[in-house]
Amino acid sequence: MTRPLTSALLLAFALTLALAAHAQQEGLVPTQALVNVDAKSTPPAGASVLTVAVNDRKQPLTAWEPVAPANAQVALLIDDGLRESVGRELDSLRSFVRSLPPGVEVLVGYMQYGHVVADQGFTADHALAASTVHLPVGQPGVSASPYICLSDFVRNWPGSGPSSSSSSPGPSLRPKARFILMLTNGVDPYNGSTSIMNQGSPYVDNAVADAQRAGVAVYAIYFGDAGMTGGSVNNSGQEYLNQITDGTGGIDLWEGTGNPVSTAPFLSKFQSAIAETYIATFNAPLGNNPKRDMVRVKFTAAKTKLHAAEQVRPGNVE
Repeated sequence: MTRPLTSALLLAFALTLALAAHAQQEGLVPTQALVNVDAKSTPPAGASVLTVAVNDRKQPLTAWEPVAPANAQVALLIDDGLRESVGRELDSLRSFVRSLPPGVEVLVGYMQYGHVVADQGFTADHALAASTVHLPVGQPGVSASPYICLSDFVRNWPGSGPSSSSSSPGPSLRPKARFILMLTNGVDPYNGSTSIMNQGSPYVDNAVADAQRAGVAVYAIYFGDAGMTGGSVNNSGQEYLNQITDGTGGIDLWEGTGNPVSTAPFLSKFQSAIAETYIATFNAPLGNNPKRDMVRVKFTAAKTKLHAAEQVRPGNVE
């Protein structure tokens, strides 16, 4: 074989490898999303009865399984600027934390100055976590913006702390099911007026995108801030909470005109929602920037109402 022919073959072989690698990069990769089944609907029996549209193209589901308690993390994020009247809810909050199913890891954090401060990391010791629930500072605007706090938290998701349920040796698996419950008035003070005509906030948009990228379903309960009152504040905060929950596949649990009489029924509804959440696995196209590119998803099943994030990150299977 002559040298020019050998060189040509080597060049063709290298080109083939490069094209194959590029095709693999642009191909379909296993992807997961949290899907909540509405309490009034019957959960689908298996993956074959669901469809998912990825960027408006139907893809078959490869797996459909309920979230196991040992594979779930719940973060209760309380606005540190809430009115002191939230003190009457502390026992309900502690009871909620203690009543989580064994194996669920929980963290109680307080949103303040653009961050979340927690006395204890994620732990399956629910009594320990419940002991960290305390009265917020109650200063107007102390959270800065709950959405800046949320973005910072999901971008830097904390690790696990001591777990009283860890009876077997060996390393623990990183949970794939992440849930957040925000207790806040939802107002973004950095976005100017709380008028109904001013309901577009870059901080809310960023929080939605950050939570979607981290695979976190965000739920919310509205509760008034110490320094903000009035109908426009209620409307503004609840509109933003609707945006964050709808975008991430969660639910805005309280949508009244003021503080809920009790948070207990909404805490119970949130716990039920976790139990009614499934992990859907399917294939999605991987873009040029795996850490930033997202795909639109929509899940459907006959006679079933489903909640899921509007977008997910392809290839997010751990």
